[in-house]
Amino acid sequence: MTDTNGTPITSATTYRSPLLDRRGAVEGSGPDTGVPLHHGDPVHEQRALARGEGVVDLSHLGVVTVTGPDRISWLNTLSSQLLLGLEAGVSTELLLLDVHGHIEHAPAVQDDGETAWLVTEAEDATPLAEFLDSMRFMLRVEVTVCDDVAVLGTAGGGWARIAEHHAHLLTWQDPWPRTAPGSTAYGPPDAEHPGIEIHRALSLVRRDALADVVRAFEAAGGRLAGTWAWEAIRVEAWRPRAGREVDERAIPHELDWLRTGVHLEKGCYRGQETVARVVTLGKPPRRLVMLHLDGSEHVVPDVGDEVRHGDRSVGRLTSVVRHEELGPVALALIKRNVPPDAQLTAGGIAAAQEIVVRPEGITDARPAERPGAGLRRRTI
Repeated sequence: MTDTNGTPITSATTYRSPLLDRRGAVEGSGPDTGVPLHHGDPVHEQRALARGEGVVDLSHLGVVTVTGPDRISWLNTLSSQLLLGLEAGVSTELLLLDVHGHIEHAPAVQDDGETAWLVTEAEDATPLAEFLDSMRFMLRVEVTVCDDVAVLGTAGGGWARIAEHHAHLLTWQDPWPRTAPGSTAYGPPDAEHPGIEIHRALSLVRRDALADVVRAFEAAGGRLAGTWAWEAIRVEAWRPRAGREVDERAIPHELDWLRTGVHLEKGCYRGQETVARVVTLGKPPRRLVMLHLDGSEHVVPDVGDEVRHGDRSVGRLTSVVRHEELGPVALALIKRNVPPDAQLTAGGIAAAQEIVVRPEGITDARPAERPGAGLRRRTI
């Protein structure tokens, strides 16, 4: 496995975007270290992003390519997603699970007819590429970490401005939350989902052209936004993110990630037994919720803070944002059996639930009659 210069990949490197040198830029933290959190006006940056007039520097994200004639069928055998017949230019995503069904990687995927492009978290590119490389065997595929490719985020059709003013490599349009054929949902129907009107996209450009692309975007009437705005609309859409919502125990059902990341009718893949068992039996151990936080004291809790029901710890915060309309809100993973009307606190701050994953923990894909449901325990 090599980078685009043919150098063996050994470890992740620390990245710092050149756009952090702009006046007013404030650096992000956690999985968004290395790119701007905001440029001095996060509220107006978010509004511009939602209107399709904002562009977000996501150049810290990792890009991995897979080439070779076996690339699609090979990725299909490894992942939760049905990729056979994937047409060039179609945006999808896949999950790579461990043997127990826990999420290990969750890249965005698009094939251009010759190359499968995978966009992943900043710290995940090398581990993802190393895993894929270890699974090549005798197949005709080649895995590469593309350190010369940068990612820009847009919403509301803003990706058209990038395509209009600069030659980009491709644009991946987020399928969330549209339930794909062969998938199922643990949350509301697509038409009732708060993310249905939020259209986010990732555009890939050459890293050495990053600043020029942004300047052209601004010259056409757009503005540069930060990850504060990007994360705010993600949380508004209840969109899970590997760098935030996924821990060592996370399974797709808890995050409602089957709707875009898992095909229930494809062939065998690692972790499939857990996926099928939880769909059949129901009741994943945890569920994702959106929390509306009390903002009267002008403070917010931190990612990782406990969510408590009385004196009992019932979960933890995974994402915390200040939304320009909703105010301070968060995503959290909590125990599935926490009552929907429970009075919760997060980091000591009052928090009201908005249901993302239904507490009953079942979907329409669950068999009407579970195996053995009609049998009674024998007594001797």
